Amino acid sequence: MASIFQAFPQLRTAAPRLSRRLFVCRPCLSSPIPSAVSASRCSSRPSVLQSVRWKSTQPLRSSATIEASNVERATLAEGATKSASRSSSFPETTSKSVAYWLLGSAASVFGIVVFGGLTRLTESGLSITEWRPVTGSLWPMNEADWESEFTKYKASPEFAQLNSSMDLSDFKHIYFMEWAHRLWGRVIGITFLLPTAYFIARRRVAPSMAWKLVGICGMIGFQGVIGWWMVKSGLKDDLFEPGSHPRVSQYRLTAHLGAAFTVYCSMLLTGLSILKEHRMLANPAKATETIKALQHPALRVFRGSVVGLTLLVFTTALSGALVAGLDAGLIYNEFPWMGLGLAPPKKELFDPFYSHIPDQSDLWWRNMLENPSLVQLDHRILATTTFTAILALFAYTRFAKGVRTTLPKDADKGVLGMVHLVSLQVTLGISTLIYMVPTWLASAHQAGALALLTGAVVLYSRISIPRRVILRQIMKPQVSSSPAVPHIASRLEAVKAAEKTL
Repeated sequence: MASIFQAFPQLRTAAPRLSRRLFVCRPCLSSPIPSAVSASRCSSRPSVLQSVRWKSTQPLRSSATIEASNVERATLAEGATKSASRSSSFPETTSKSVAYWLLGSAASVFGIVVFGGLTRLTESGLSITEWRPVTGSLWPMNEADWESEFTKYKASPEFAQLNSSMDLSDFKHIYFMEWAHRLWGRVIGITFLLPTAYFIARRRVAPSMAWKLVGICGMIGFQGVIGWWMVKSGLKDDLFEPGSHPRVSQYRLTAHLGAAFTVYCSMLLTGLSILKEHRMLANPAKATETIKALQHPALRVFRGSVVGLTLLVFTTALSGALVAGLDAGLIYNEFPWMGLGLAPPKKELFDPFYSHIPDQSDLWWRNMLENPSLVQLDHRILATTTFTAILALFAYTRFAKGVRTTLPKDADKGVLGMVHLVSLQVTLGISTLIYMVPTWLASAHQAGALALLTGAVVLYSRISIPRRVILRQIMKPQVSSSPAVPHIASRLEAVKAAEKTL
């Protein structure tokens, strides 16, 4: 040691002034997160021997730094993830039971959407004129309660203009439809809120999944508010022209249906993603092959097309809500003709009657949303476009060589399933129009729209790329067997051997 200081006398004065960043103590090196180590561990100044060791091994360190940086970053990230997991005690993977519960909840939402369509078709939605989230769950207990509810309904525009001859027994029938619809909605809310709290409290879900479930709970509550907002629009006289048919606002009806579809798709997609995650973690080798196939450049157009197709199906379904809200299906009951041609005359499609501004600047969009003739034409165009787009996507998967060879089998079956669903939906739509909207056909047509949207969501879930945490867990075995790891390890061993020789 004395000979080293005699040969290099400047070390005695230079070493204490070196920056502490050049030296890292062993506890800091062994810690996955440098910030987790107390600063007091590194408070002591480095010794002269540490300085000499660092300078003598600097060439070896420089040659290994570039290759080892990625491994070091991965180690730090993994350590941070484990530390966060230990502190929060939430699992990295959500339980399968949560997925099955989500799919069951989605099935219940599917049912209430169909039942809500029946409630509208039977004109039962305005029979309950008050919104009582808690006490409204109870059925009228005696004859006095029934008379009270009937008296409230008699004050509504629908009774005055349409059902003035209705007696109490007829009122009980439509009241039951609306009461059952609202009660079903309350049951969905309770059976989703309570299990969400249970799964989060028992740490059965990942942190990100917990936030998703809370968000769906919020959407369910907001859906109830939209439902009453819609019904309220049909209880006012100022929304109707003299002699017009009392109905709820078509805008609010569309918003109510769109919110229900959003809740349904959120439950369905979340449940499918959990099951997909478990399948991939159970068989990492097959999952890696699937991910590589989905990342193939030939499928880039296909993935974008599926997303666009899902949005197109959703938009077409909302245009159908406008048709239902305006009773536009009761005119032009033939297909593909509308009167004497494929479309009504232009003066009928863009009627100044629907404009609310003197300069008629709202002529186009008002007619598109309020003119029954143009609303039906818009729905026909969107439905035909959806049908054509699905057939085009099917042909693309069959005749595009790169897509045909790389597309996973489950995604290929999903495309074929959408062809079957859209064919059935077009048949139901044309039949509903020709037979002048019978209740059972119109309800089946609405259920077909949601079934087609289900097919699009399932197809999207089959081609979606998993989250980063799934990729990290699947690729862990490959990182340890990577040919670069032994090479880097040998370099690090050389560094340690050089340190021992000093």
